[in-house]
Amino acid sequence: MPWEEVSGYDENMNTIRTYQVCNVFDNNQNNWVRTKYIRRRGAQRIHVEMKFSVRDCSSIPNVPGSCKETFNLYYYESDSDAATRTSPAWMENPWIKVDTIAADESFSQVDLGGRVMKINTEVRSFGPVSRNGFYLAFQDYGGCMSLIAVRVFYRKCPRIITNGALFQETLSGAESTSLVAARGVCIPNAEEVDVPIKLYCNGDGEWMVPIGRCMCKAGNEAVENGTVCRACPSGFFKPTQKDEPCMQCPINSRTTSEGAINCVCRNGFYRTDSDPLQMPCTTVPSAPQTVISSVNETSVMLEWLPPRDSGGREDVVFNIICKSCGGGRGGCTRCGDNVQFLPRQLGLTEPRVYISDLLAHTQYTFEVQAVNGVSDQSPYSPQYASVNITTNQAAPSTVSIMHQVSRTPDQPNGVILDYELQYYQKDQSEYNGTAIRSQTNTVVVRGLKPGSIYVFQVRARTVAGFGRYSGKLYFQTMTEEEYNTSIQEKLPLIIGSAAAGLVFLIAVVVIVIVCNRRRGFDRTDSEYTDKLQHYTSGHSECTRLSPFFQVTPGMKIYIDPFTYEDPNEAVREFAKEIDISCVKIEQVIGAGEFGEVCSGNLKLPGKREMFVAIKTLKSGYTEKQRRDFLSEASIMGQFDHPNIIHLEGVVTKSSPVMIITEFMENGSLDSFLRQNDGQFTVIQLVGMLRGIASGMKYLADMNYVHRDLAARNILVNSNLVCKVSDFGLSRFLEDDTSDPTYTSALGGKIPIRWTAPEAIQYRKFTSASDVWSYGIVMWEVMSYGEKPYWDMTNQDVINAIEQDYRLPPPMDCPSALHQLMLDCWQKERNNRPKFSQIVNNLDKMIRNPSTLKATTPLSSGVHLPLLDRSIPDFSSFSTVDEWLDAIKMGQYKDNFAGADYSTFDVVSQMTMEDILGVGVTLAGHQKKILNSVQMMRAQMNQIQSVEV
Repeated sequence: MPWEEVSGYDENMNTIRTYQVCNVFDNNQNNWVRTKYIRRRGAQRIHVEMKFSVRDCSSIPNVPGSCKETFNLYYYESDSDAATRTSPAWMENPWIKVDTIAADESFSQVDLGGRVMKINTEVRSFGPVSRNGFYLAFQDYGGCMSLIAVRVFYRKCPRIITNGALFQETLSGAESTSLVAARGVCIPNAEEVDVPIKLYCNGDGEWMVPIGRCMCKAGNEAVENGTVCRACPSGFFKPTQKDEPCMQCPINSRTTSEGAINCVCRNGFYRTDSDPLQMPCTTVPSAPQTVISSVNETSVMLEWLPPRDSGGREDVVFNIICKSCGGGRGGCTRCGDNVQFLPRQLGLTEPRVYISDLLAHTQYTFEVQAVNGVSDQSPYSPQYASVNITTNQAAPSTVSIMHQVSRTPDQPNGVILDYELQYYQKDQSEYNGTAIRSQTNTVVVRGLKPGSIYVFQVRARTVAGFGRYSGKLYFQTMTEEEYNTSIQEKLPLIIGSAAAGLVFLIAVVVIVIVCNRRRGFDRTDSEYTDKLQHYTSGHSECTRLSPFFQVTPGMKIYIDPFTYEDPNEAVREFAKEIDISCVKIEQVIGAGEFGEVCSGNLKLPGKREMFVAIKTLKSGYTEKQRRDFLSEASIMGQFDHPNIIHLEGVVTKSSPVMIITEFMENGSLDSFLRQNDGQFTVIQLVGMLRGIASGMKYLADMNYVHRDLAARNILVNSNLVCKVSDFGLSRFLEDDTSDPTYTSALGGKIPIRWTAPEAIQYRKFTSASDVWSYGIVMWEVMSYGEKPYWDMTNQDVINAIEQDYRLPPPMDCPSALHQLMLDCWQKERNNRPKFSQIVNNLDKMIRNPSTLKATTPLSSGVHLPLLDRSIPDFSSFSTVDEWLDAIKMGQYKDNFAGADYSTFDVVSQMTMEDILGVGVTLAGHQKKILNSVQMMRAQMNQIQSVEV
């Protein structure tokens, strides 16, 4: 008996129409019912919801054993509605079986009204489907059942506006685990930030994994929960593409239209290029007030009060215009260059100036101008106040003192507040001397006795106090007779290069500052510490007289997470679990061994939001991949050092699994150096090396061996701090690694060019092998990211090292640094220095930069033979362009061609001035080209001498 359409009752005794079959007393039942043609509508996966009831076989009297309580669901794809009563055939092939459907509840109760059915609901899905449509079929093979309702549907993610972008309706993927990427389109007046914005539609029709975002353009602000970017109204502006509302125009400015990105200053008001756009527009200051003069023979002290109106700015300074109104020439003329202004004539920050070397018995007019940052934008001359004076005769009892100040980046001695000059007559005790304080390196001493010998000493004062006095210098003033015969002579005392004691004084000041400021070292104290690194730990003492000395008491010992019976326990012990809601992925910045590497934001409860790097574990991972992925966090979480990458935490209880670390803005050290070739001083490069060595010393003290130390595994932040990273490959290097950097050696992948001989040959990894790798990193840093051993094969590298060949010094590399590299490359590992010794050596170089001035010529005798591939033989190239490409200066091809440097004969005669003349402005590039030119000239001379 086939399927029949009959009436029945549901559980609530409501009448319903069903398809029913109940021919249980006949064996070999094969009853099919088929749906109409159903169009696919672009869906790749189809879901079927079935409502049905099944009669319990045991409730049917005398039922045979062939009675069933299940049925089968099939589908058949077709590009058109072409099915007939006989086609497709009623069998599993060509029909595709989805599943055998069983009831959760069957019914057996019968009353006068008929059967009371127990309605079951089951959902099944199938895919991928690709044709225009399909049929569904239901097969009964010996049951008593009713098919009540069939709902066919597909899932899709709805149209949505999020993260400033519109995502259109998107169908789910062909598999239940599929993620369908959808590209967002920025809403009107918004722009993408950094990367294309994406969302992923999962199999349940839900959006997830947002990447990237759109922000309202400058001049527009987000409203209506971020779904609309509205132009700033009149009187408001927004200068940048940020998540911030429009700001009201500052005082004295206005907008000319809606959607303004800045406000225009009103007439008479101005803004400098460095003024922020939200700062009020300002104007020029009024004139200084109440100029007071104090004449002392041929010098004058001028003092005045600041202007009543500063123009709304705090950068008011003063200029002095000197006019001489004597000499019978009629009118006033500008003073000559012989007149001296102390501290200076222009840009005075204090309302006073000392003017000397004026002519005796002469009338002068001094105009004191008040100017600020916008005075040069005004069409009018600066406001000023003037004063007239007349000089009288000078005396031989005045002397001007000027001392040199030694402030070099390698001696960061803090901010010098002022100087103290002590002087006394030679035949008196220094305790009876006079002291004068000055904020500049120049001071005028008056009232000295003519014809007397005076002793002068100077010392500097910082926030830490005074340094020691310099060595004593003696000076004898003129007698009255001598002065009268040479009245116009100046009497300077210059404590300069001849006074070697003062140079020592400044060094003493450095030490005093360091000793007195044991609790920290201000990053702003010098250009060097501002641009390079902050080395002090906050615990250093003054026993070594160095701001770079660091002690690390109470060092921990590293625990290998693979020694745990359950590696997840190591993750829980050493890595902090972070809730996925605290993590926001912004963009994908790369691909790692286990998945994508992203940047994003981390906002932990009670803490400020921070920018972080996020490593994700790709879907479909095995348990071993998950364990190996999280092992890096178990390792990293044990470290706490300013030169080791810092682990923020992990996400293991949500998908995807993540490792979250601090974000390093400048990326890997090798690529960063290549992008900034020649842009750093030697002392900055040494500072970077010192940071890496400090981090490795920390790891060595913890008994941790890195195994893969290389510049590519050093990360650099925005302050040029270098941090050791990549602890994932440091323990296990898989044989299927595709990176040619890692080459098979005795059952594992090894970075041959960075690895010590004993580690290559015997897999003997120790801190000593890390020291060898550190020597290669030194070479990479000093060569600005050059590939070690250039284009040599790995086997050639192994053979060369076995024959005691070593890398040569990079261009302009100090000999002390190359010698340290050679020490790291000692064949006997016990002869290599420890990382603590390396740190100490680099500290000495930083404290004594003169040791870094000497460079080792390529021809000098070093105790180990050198491989020299850094400067190629020009004779192996046919054109100047090929030679420039070989020395990695190909960007200057057009410059050389435009200046007719097209042959090697002409290029070999170039000087530094010629190189600068063709447009090579970077110091590092100038040196590289000049060294190659000098090598070319030497090779040419050698060829000519052979021919002769």
